[in-house]
Amino acid sequence: MVGFPLLLIPIAIYSIVAWLMPDVPLTDSMFHLTLVSGAQWTITLSDILLTLGLLLLLLEIFKGARPGSKYLTDHLLSFVVFAGSAAEFVMWPKFGTSTFFLLSLMAMVDFFGGIALRARRGKMTTTVSRPVAAPVEAVKPDLPVEPAHEMPAAASAGAASGQPSPTISSPELQPDPGSAPETPPR
Repeated sequence: MVGFPLLLIPIAIYSIVAWLMPDVPLTDSMFHLTLVSGAQWTITLSDILLTLGLLLLLLEIFKGARPGSKYLTDHLLSFVVFAGSAAEFVMWPKFGTSTFFLLSLMAMVDFFGGIALRARRGKMTTTVSRPVAAPVEAVKPDLPVEPAHEMPAAASAGAASGQPSPTISSPELQPDPGSAPETPPR
């Protein structure tokens, strides 16, 4: 799908009908649909071409919004489709209809929309920057640093001299000194 202008499809169908089937009118009813309200909706070939053009325009916008590849080819081909359809609309009487004007307008929206998407993506990638963390020294260097809690002098002296720490009684957590260690059940 990359590089193929999708709006060429409804414009080509219109051209085939205009040149090869001049007796087929675009505004005659093809079929009717009955809506829930009971109203009869008459659908013409012109309606089908415009609907197809709108759906393909949506797909073209999705293609233009994807990151990366071949956007220049897509823009160039979209411009060729737009320029060709605008020239047909202005120069040939068979193409001077509201239907073909709207198809040409969709081709123009595809071309300029693709340029706008690409320009917007270019701005977004160049202006996005990550915040830089301030160095720790620069935050508040003149404040004194205090420990969260102080060790008692006896415990710090015992730890420095290699003596064992004092025993704290806690019957639930420590076994009695005379009891044998329990053996795990097998």
